[in-house]
Amino acid sequence: MEKPAGLGIFASTHRLSGGELALLVQNVERLGFGSFWFPEALSYECLSLAGYILSKTSELHIGTGIANIYARDAISSAQGHDTLNRLYRGRFILGLGVSHVSFVEGARGHSYGKPLATMRSYLENMACADIDEKIKINERNIVLAALGPKMLKLAGMQTKGALPYSVTPEHTACAREIMGPNAWLCVEQKICLTRHKSVAHSVAREQMGRYIKWENYRNNWFRLGFEEEDLAGHGSSRFLDAMVVWGGEKTIEACIDAHFRAGANQVLLQPFKPEGGLGPDFNALTAFAPNS
Repeated sequence: MEKPAGLGIFASTHRLSGGELALLVQNVERLGFGSFWFPEALSYECLSLAGYILSKTSELHIGTGIANIYARDAISSAQGHDTLNRLYRGRFILGLGVSHVSFVEGARGHSYGKPLATMRSYLENMACADIDEKIKINERNIVLAALGPKMLKLAGMQTKGALPYSVTPEHTACAREIMGPNAWLCVEQKICLTRHKSVAHSVAREQMGRYIKWENYRNNWFRLGFEEEDLAGHGSSRFLDAMVVWGGEKTIEACIDAHFRAGANQVLLQPFKPEGGLGPDFNALTAFAPNS
């Protein structure tokens, strides 16, 4: 697979039906976006879902953002990656992450290990997996959900690169410096195409509510210069504006361009509907479509 470039789309899929999912990814492909990424929680199993989405598209790259490494062992992940790429002409990117304690210990009954050591061991086990040579792929399309310097360094050394989530262009610049010029850097950016601050902040508070409590995100935001008061309650205006960029097309394009100037190869837009509701905002998809 060539290095990802341009714009991709990131969207939550867990409450969409099969028909809604097919229509969404087909529109994403038709509009010219290079990739479609989705998270894994406790709804659709992500490798099964990736296969379904791949079957509904012909050229679009599909990525997990991210596959929880505690949900399947390293051999299963290697098999899943190689199977999907053999069957769908190398269009699958396996984004891996250590997830969160609540999704690992509370939901799955596993012990949550030290993130860096656990991920390093997992990647090593994937690399030495004894898989049928008929499907085995030696150079895998793997990226890591990496925020901190150590995980970013691991991503640059042992995988194709990183998928940072809920970050700013300043983080993108740091990630590029840490990983070097050749690593893939696919950066997620939440957007809301509205000129109304109250509407945008309502969307941002709803979307960031789950993340603002998690330690790994908080630590990263502190590294980026946010303070305790920015992360208190539902988040300060400064924090909400940085996480969910809003305004007209030119304002949002300026943020996208800032990520590219900072070293991103691909910016993954996560466009929320100003009025709320399931699925990404189709008006935003159309506004930023490469084929428009």
